[in-house]
Amino acid sequence: MQKYKVPDMTCGHCVQTIETTIKGLDPAATVACDLGHKEVTVATGIAADRVAAALADVGFESEILAR
Repeated sequence: MQKYKVPDMTCGHCVQTIETTIKGLDPAATVACDLGHKEVTVATGIAADRVAAALADVGFESEILAR
């Protein structure tokens, strides 16, 4: 289970963009966004660095909290 801190995630549109981006890398991924804590939890076989890079590509800098 991977976990990311995403400080710029502020609304439902952000959540949708993040989920769509991660599912674009791995359609079978499970993505859970917590707006209150600005954290995203992902279950995927894709490397955490690659997920973080994809998020950066769509404008969301992230900190990897758990790989």
